[in-house]
Amino acid sequence: QVQLVESGGGLVQAGSSLRLSCVSSGGTFSKLSMGWFRQAPGKEREFVAGQRWIGSNVYSTDYADSVKGRFTVSRSIADSTLYLQMNSLKPEDTAVYYCAAAQDRYGTTEGIYEYWGQGTQVTVSS
Repeated sequence: QVQLVESGGGLVQAGSSLRLSCVSSGGTFSKLSMGWFRQAPGKEREFVAGQRWIGSNVYSTDYADSVKGRFTVSRSIADSTLYLQMNSLKPEDTAVYYCAAAQDRYGTTEGIYEYWGQGTQVTVSS
């Protein structure tokens, strides 16, 4: 059983940066497929970024077009923590951000992921 706890959300102005953290417990963190999703008010949850282990401490990362070039996913194996560095934030990035994990599979759709955190609110003012 994998448990995920996100933190780092907040209220910031457009153009600012935030770094979200997702601490994982249970499972083998280094081999988990990890994803970040977000849900804005009145909208469906959408994929933001995902990362999968491809062997020997090498990971492959995917980003939604809307965040490519602004957001970066990284992983600290020692701390069992996944990060989402968000730069040049826009009001349309306002949402609850969720961390998700899956064992032995990977994808950009939420149905792939077995484990979810509670979410952290990110609000970007214009």
